[in-house]
Amino acid sequence: MFKKKKGLILSLTVASSILFAAGCSDDASGTKSDSGKKGDLPAVGATIYKFDDNFMSYVRRAMETAAEGKVNLMLNDSQNDQAKQIEQVDTLIAKGAKSLAINLVDPKAAQTIVDKAKAKDITVIFFNKEPDQSVLDGYEKAYYVGTNSAESGVIQGELVAKAWEANKAKWDKNGDGKIQYVLLKGEPGHPDAEARTKWVIETVKEKGIEVDELAMDTGMWDAMKATEKMDAWLAKYNEEIEFVITNNDGMALGAIASLEKAGYFAGDKFMPVVGVDAIPEALDMIEKGKMVGTVLNDAKNQGAATIELATNAANNMDVLEGTKWKLDDNKAVRVPYVEITKENIQVGKDAY
Repeated sequence: MFKKKKGLILSLTVASSILFAAGCSDDASGTKSDSGKKGDLPAVGATIYKFDDNFMSYVRRAMETAAEGKVNLMLNDSQNDQAKQIEQVDTLIAKGAKSLAINLVDPKAAQTIVDKAKAKDITVIFFNKEPDQSVLDGYEKAYYVGTNSAESGVIQGELVAKAWEANKAKWDKNGDGKIQYVLLKGEPGHPDAEARTKWVIETVKEKGIEVDELAMDTGMWDAMKATEKMDAWLAKYNEEIEFVITNNDGMALGAIASLEKAGYFAGDKFMPVVGVDAIPEALDMIEKGKMVGTVLNDAKNQGAATIELATNAANNMDVLEGTKWKLDDNKAVRVPYVEITKENIQVGKDAY
């Protein structure tokens, strides 16, 4: 009787060992994988400055789609905390990341991340938030995927100018021929925020339209903060405001929420609002006539290009091999912006 029990125990032990081994597949670097399939793929370590940013949520989705079946994407939410992001980079390198894809919290931290990658001979693809050129130039395996920040401001300025000229009779409340505007700015010091803020106004002026700035303040890319700012501006300036310009669609949506509370977009009470990104929620506002237009910041292609370059790097290939992308003289892949209005709304929809 004892011999039978002993044999049964031994069989169960062997079976358990086999099952345990099958369920805990490691990749070549010793990194625990989500599955045996992922364990066979090279690891790409990635961070996004914060997951709940409207636009970056779509970039993240595109990255995950592009990575499927090609790399083990280890993606982290840095929660808008640069110290946390640095720790995440250390962990990703320790887990065997073969390349890094980094959406910086603070562009000033780029050199620190490059130094860590360089010590392990790992390629870094910065994306969406551009580091100083000196950082890219200082390491042969550092690149950037994003846009030409000034281009979005220029296109938005052209959009504002065309819309104003077409509707001046209705929108010029005081009849002085000038645009009295308020501007919701993104994060101060962010390359996109600075360039968009500068070039939207410069472009409107170049089109021969005079402007008066009633107010400008940061909404930190955030809809709720934008609503608070817009509430305060409406209380202070009320009917003096003739145009609302925002650095991104998230803040545009926040401004619209405030304007709706104040009775706008009902009857003849209207306020022109423009944004940047062409996120689906903003496209919906354009279709409903609550937003004049936006500028497509192509989340799908930014996410895809980032993963394509990082995947090549993880496989020890040239970062551009087999892709449609090209590097400019600044070691950057530039994804172009596109003006979006109700007339070409499908272009925006097709990007998602």
